[in-house]
Amino acid sequence: MSDNRPLTGMTAFITGGSGAIGRYSAKWLLRDGAAVLLMARHMEVLEKARAELRGAVAGARVELYAGDARNAEHVKAALAQAYAVAGRLDIVVATVGGSVGYRPLLMCSEEDFRKDLEINLLTTFIAVRYSVPMMTRGGAIVCISSTAAKMPFNGLVGYGTAKGGLENFVQGAAEELGAAGIRINAVRPGLMRANNNDRLMQEPIHGKFVEQMPLGRTGEPDDIAAAVRYLAGPESSWMTGQSFAVDGGHELRRNPDLGFMMEQMYGAQAMAAVRSGKPPRG
Repeated sequence: MSDNRPLTGMTAFITGGSGAIGRYSAKWLLRDGAAVLLMARHMEVLEKARAELRGAVAGARVELYAGDARNAEHVKAALAQAYAVAGRLDIVVATVGGSVGYRPLLMCSEEDFRKDLEINLLTTFIAVRYSVPMMTRGGAIVCISSTAAKMPFNGLVGYGTAKGGLENFVQGAAEELGAAGIRINAVRPGLMRANNNDRLMQEPIHGKFVEQMPLGRTGEPDDIAAAVRYLAGPESSWMTGQSFAVDGGHELRRNPDLGFMMEQMYGAQAMAAVRSGKPPRG
């Protein structure tokens, strides 16, 4: 019996493959016939992700590579392994991201800011730079941005800057890669349930976010993965250079003021000093 699923025969490479967006995106791609290689730093976590995916999708082809997405040599080795699955590379999903934590601008160090840029922007550049020469014409790249790219968020200046830069990168890359038949787009998630944002999912913080969402709930990993699958597949074949929000309508409003949370983290006196433009020493 022939396999008529839309991604049959294709191979996808996913960075941040052990995270919620990476795992769930893999599930959606696998269900439609693609083989997937997951890359993340720790093999034991990747093994758990593979077991989860094989349990969710019968016959799933899931390869693993343990490496750092900030390291070009690791990424090139992972890409070679992905290409070897079927002698082709069709889909790249760059999900690595995050921040050094909630920290007012005047309490950030140069290293803090650099790390935000490396985690969110450099990892995407490396994945794109070294995957494109291996990709099949008609291939698709999907990047993960954030609503922080569009809505200022106190305490996340470095993160928002990196995600804003990522969306500009997507536009520039789309202009250059179109001649090669490669599309590149981005999903801009709002607050969603994941294994690295427990603080934001607790009350009263969670409620303050939901108040700013017309659809009245925070996201689930499947909400984002469905958008990734759309941008990765033939249904979006006339789209490139775009970044769109999947956020329950959050961008129609504003980010909540979480100054009280940072006061709990750093102390009222320190935050008062920051607001005065004279941050505490040390």
